[in-house]
Amino acid sequence: MTKEALLLTIAVLGGTGKEGKGLAYRWAQAGYRVIIGSRTSEKAVTAASEIMELLEGSSSVVGTTNPEAAEQADIVVLTVPYAAHRETLESVKQALKGKLLVDVTAPLVPPKLSKVQMPPAGSAAQEAKEILGEEVDVVAAFQSVSHEHLLGQEEVECDVLVTGTSKKARAEVLTLVEATGLRGWDAGPIENSVVVEGLTSVLININRLYGSKHAGIKITGVPKRTDEST
Repeated sequence: MTKEALLLTIAVLGGTGKEGKGLAYRWAQAGYRVIIGSRTSEKAVTAASEIMELLEGSSSVVGTTNPEAAEQADIVVLTVPYAAHRETLESVKQALKGKLLVDVTAPLVPPKLSKVQMPPAGSAAQEAKEILGEEVDVVAAFQSVSHEHLLGQEEVECDVLVTGTSKKARAEVLTLVEATGLRGWDAGPIENSVVVEGLTSVLININRLYGSKHAGIKITGVPKRTDEST
């Protein structure tokens, strides 16, 4: 990873939840400056302190409100439950102009979490694009990664499919995937996020049926990339 990449600031909105905390921990460990966002600054500060304790104070993690976090960041990552998806996006819409949004949201609708239930826009990422408009690149990623993995140190046997509004935006997010210690794949345009997000319900169903908490996906049959040969 380049020194320039490590100068970026990542805001994790909804970062007090398990998925958000896990991603924030991984990026802070990799050297990024991370801001935890929440509806209340108190919860965000507490979560940031917990991550700093895990990292023994070796990285920069701070907490504040979602709008302030989005304003201060170069890249914004949305990790809220789907029920809070639209409300959170509308609260940070102005702050996201000209930036990249990584939408980790899967459109899960209780109580049938193991049933795929996509929104009218097609997917949560496409819904985010409709809300935010043309001035924001939107990329969907990390929906298939269990939060159980992210706060640990072990190697994670799970790949990350990345879809989004442009190849450049997807490439940026693939760098973030690599920084978490995971393997990412460019899975094409944002319209493909319907498949990626839908996999979350499939994996929940597999976990339930087979008594696991860690079901994930792996891409096979593709030659090893040159940058992975060393």
